[in-house]
Amino acid sequence: MERAVILCDGYFGQNTGKTANGLVRYSKRYEIVGVIDHTKAGRDAGEVLDGKANGIPIVASLKEATVRLAPHTLIVGVATFGGYIPQEYRPILREAIEGGLSIVAGLHEYLSEDPEFATLAEAHGVRLVDVRKPKPIRESKQFSDLSRKLPCLRIPVLGTDGAIGKRTTALLLTDALNEKGISATFVATGQTGLMQGSAYGVPLDSIKGDFMVGELESEIVRAYEETKPKVVIVEGQGSISHPAYVCGTRAIINASMPSGMLMMHAPARATRSFWRDVVAWPMPTVGDEIEWLEFFARIAGNGKVLGIGINHENMTRDEVEQTVQSYETKYRLPTADPLWHGCGKFVDRIRRMT
Repeated sequence: MERAVILCDGYFGQNTGKTANGLVRYSKRYEIVGVIDHTKAGRDAGEVLDGKANGIPIVASLKEATVRLAPHTLIVGVATFGGYIPQEYRPILREAIEGGLSIVAGLHEYLSEDPEFATLAEAHGVRLVDVRKPKPIRESKQFSDLSRKLPCLRIPVLGTDGAIGKRTTALLLTDALNEKGISATFVATGQTGLMQGSAYGVPLDSIKGDFMVGELESEIVRAYEETKPKVVIVEGQGSISHPAYVCGTRAIINASMPSGMLMMHAPARATRSFWRDVVAWPMPTVGDEIEWLEFFARIAGNGKVLGIGINHENMTRDEVEQTVQSYETKYRLPTADPLWHGCGKFVDRIRRMT
């Protein structure tokens, strides 16, 4: 595992820093040795995220990270609006390349196609890894109706918004199933899951529309053929009701042909993430989102929402507990905060399906 420090200056612990947040919580590909964010320097990254120290320090600068932590790689840990390279990060990226660090990014703007960075990287013999860069069109696959015929459960973790915990919950659920003897394999659909070390998946939102379903479908099939799990857990993207996400959730439903779906929701979130300063579009109700997901899942044979995951953003523990009780009474679905309660309720529900 490469020793890596994450650049998330000004955004760690926020929605824009979700790539850094995810890597701090879970990484099988990189050894995360630190986070760069001068606004939270001196604190422990785990304590900032989840109130529990994990030994990953937050430092104020790349220079401090290099001296104290001796990383081999710098990971750009932000998911910016539009996937642009933040202008304020350019001097830090330049400094990292000149210092001999390879750079890994999951943005829509590719570092390897940036003239300045590409020239510098060649001169200093370092790698620029663009995780969100799709394969060439001639190598891409189209829909072939393969997932529906797999002899395993296919369960995507979807949600009512972006940056709401779909990937984290999918990873936690995969681990929880395996721990209980129900073999499960995770399939990533975004850059962070791939950075975290998923052996299967695609950067879905960077693939041309004609190939989105086919490319993800082929990864789901490959995950089954190579690991033979009882359950394939698929990371969700965006929300089927979000006005800014055109294809993500629908493509995931079509590619996975779900046997069931888990749905994430943030009860205290009033408007959609990322677009709050542009368009204050309201969050959907839990009931509406379930209705829409199940409507589109009919293509696969009527896959149903099997549980509701709570994102405790801006909620107290008591508020979460009250919400869990309320949702279980109203929707008659197992409900839990995966970070606070674990995924036991969801594992029990899936066990009854296997």
